[in-house]
Amino acid sequence: MRLTLSLVLAAAAWAQAPVPPPLPTPPPVAQLARMINDYGNTFRYAAENRTVQPPVPGEDRVVFMGDSITDNWGRGNGQYGKFFPGKPYINRGISGQVTPQMLLRFYPDVIALKPRVVVILAGTNDIGGNIGPMTLEATEGYLMAMSDLARANNIKVVMASLTPVCDYHVGQGRGPQIPQTQSRPPEKINALNQWIKDYAARNHLVYLDYFSATVDDKGFFKAEITNDGLHPNAAGYEIMAPLAEKAVAQALGK
Repeated sequence: MRLTLSLVLAAAAWAQAPVPPPLPTPPPVAQLARMINDYGNTFRYAAENRTVQPPVPGEDRVVFMGDSITDNWGRGNGQYGKFFPGKPYINRGISGQVTPQMLLRFYPDVIALKPRVVVILAGTNDIGGNIGPMTLEATEGYLMAMSDLARANNIKVVMASLTPVCDYHVGQGRGPQIPQTQSRPPEKINALNQWIKDYAARNHLVYLDYFSATVDDKGFFKAEITNDGLHPNAAGYEIMAPLAEKAVAQALGK
């Protein structure tokens, strides 16, 4: 009888215990093979980079370095808005990348293109564990390394905040099946954003605050400007574009 009661109590306690968040899904085999051969995916923009001409006098060239939030911008037949039409701005985002991968391709995809300004938006996939667990301190180190490389090559640096996440679209249509806040806890996003803001202030860099313009009163990504709780949609990029323009102008001293 005592054994049965103990088992019942243990089962009840186990049922009430919080469920740990799922571990990051391992990348598929093809992705792993590509990462082994070209971890930074420098091949992605190699052909395009060869066609980029040196900037003409007076050209305020800007490179946007980042992950899918940068990569998507202007793609998808209007699904992700427009990427600064008529401006000498170059998109060098790669979906799924983490900061160490961006650092590996920072020379060919940024420095070699000779921009006056680089806008760095990175870190959400580090938090999401895209290539395995990473500490915030490790992410900060890679962000600092990219900033140092840019400044050593006379490129002005704009450090962008991460955008928030939300779970409003989980299980809806083509929305995610797993809550975004499990893989990207808001408290980690907030902590990294605070570090980015402080680092930019200490080093006289421009801080681009996307977060404040895209977060709702509950601390999550505004539902109407994202379709999956992670990536901005066209309405989201419409909010972000003038903020980026203002930050670039500030970096250029205009």
